[in-house]
Amino acid sequence: MKRFFLCLFASLTLSATTWANQLQGPVIPTVKADVLKVNNRPAESERLFRSDAVEKQIKEIVKQLTNVRLAWMFVNCFPNTIDTTVHYTEDDGQGNPDTFVYTGDIHAMWLRDSGAQVFPYVKLAPKDKKLQRMLAGVVLRQLKCINIDPYANAFNKEPNPKGGWMSDMTDMKPELHERKWEIDSLCYVIRLAYEYWTVTGDDSIFGDIWVQAVQNILATFRDQQHKNGNKGKYHFERRTNRQLDTMNNNGWGAPVKPVGLIASAFRPSDDATTFLFLIPSNFMAVTQLRNAAEILTKVNGRTDLAKQCTDLADEVREALNKYALNYHPKYGWIYAFEVDGFGNQLLMDDANVPSLLAMAYLGDVPVNDPVYQNTRRFVWSEDNPYFFKGKAGEGIGGPHVGHDMPWPMSIMMKAFTSTDDAEIKACIKMLMDTDAGTGFMHESFNKDDATNFTREWFAWQNTLFGELIIKLVNEGKLDLLNSL
Repeated sequence: MKRFFLCLFASLTLSATTWANQLQGPVIPTVKADVLKVNNRPAESERLFRSDAVEKQIKEIVKQLTNVRLAWMFVNCFPNTIDTTVHYTEDDGQGNPDTFVYTGDIHAMWLRDSGAQVFPYVKLAPKDKKLQRMLAGVVLRQLKCINIDPYANAFNKEPNPKGGWMSDMTDMKPELHERKWEIDSLCYVIRLAYEYWTVTGDDSIFGDIWVQAVQNILATFRDQQHKNGNKGKYHFERRTNRQLDTMNNNGWGAPVKPVGLIASAFRPSDDATTFLFLIPSNFMAVTQLRNAAEILTKVNGRTDLAKQCTDLADEVREALNKYALNYHPKYGWIYAFEVDGFGNQLLMDDANVPSLLAMAYLGDVPVNDPVYQNTRRFVWSEDNPYFFKGKAGEGIGGPHVGHDMPWPMSIMMKAFTSTDDAEIKACIKMLMDTDAGTGFMHESFNKDDATNFTREWFAWQNTLFGELIIKLVNEGKLDLLNSL
């Protein structure tokens, strides 16, 4: 009882900016009714943003879960983005909402992470106008970022000539935190904008700033097809001993043969690609170019620009059909992770999304696509050099953290894309068993010891866990969750 009141007092006084570092151990309620009161969220007064719809969703899910620990983890994780990372301003000086989203422990806004972090809340927006306005602010901020520099992956809240990676040998600006060119950074912006539009019906944010951003996206994608002997406008070098943080060949990266695919200097992990044609990101580009075309046609009446998007999507998809496939002696036809157009292919997968495993989650391939299913079996096996299995758990990692460190994100992607209840149940149990007692997801954990993990505060993975639980409940998997 003494520990209960000490933990409750701590939860009421915890600062939103320091909560992750001050946790002294798990606060796991033993009575279901206490789950909403005793948790590891910041105190209400310290939460950065409040949504009535999100709070209602939390209560509805918790009411249905009989596993108290799973309910407790859901309460901690699902609101983590709005609790701790959303910096919302009602007016950007032009009467528009403006929302800057931290990744968590890094106080900068990644286009990818911010788009993924708030994505699970979009379906709740019609029930909460304040939440909808906050989400509109994220999209508008992202579009502005693209128009500042479409090659950058991360941005500062305000221009800062001394912030971020200003010493990198590339075209840095004070607005940029980092300038690693990654296809998926632009794709995530369209993905969020499209979801926002289809769910809310609000087309007010698709004005000139949107059209300009699409034009910049198209120009960047075309530039990075490296056609006609063109290396592209982008170059990048960093003074570092970590080779994955810089590009070879004096900052231009490995050579590619122009075959219609788009080059990505870096992966979603922010690690440099080996072969620049990153297959999962090219698949995502096809999907999101078509989504952009739909908005341009129905909202803007820009059929000319829409056609440019669909033409490029068709070209990339045709190239994927020719160059993304590999015949594996054990698994049959699978998708390669990276190719260069010359015939070289890299067979592996990385935990970061987009990944080969996550392509069905993102809607880039059907979950029953036989090549995807073969690929799925390959990546979740020891034939994938970045699949790790140990005493604590198993999953896909990547060179960003290194050997023996699977990412919970990969376990979630396996559950998201599974049609097997036993497999889904095993994934949820593993996620519960590898949180190191904190009630939160982490970037990665050691395959043999989950208390050895990276990043205490990583909002994307936390909110993604909440998204997964909601999906399973909505799809009639409540009995599965309650059987844990």
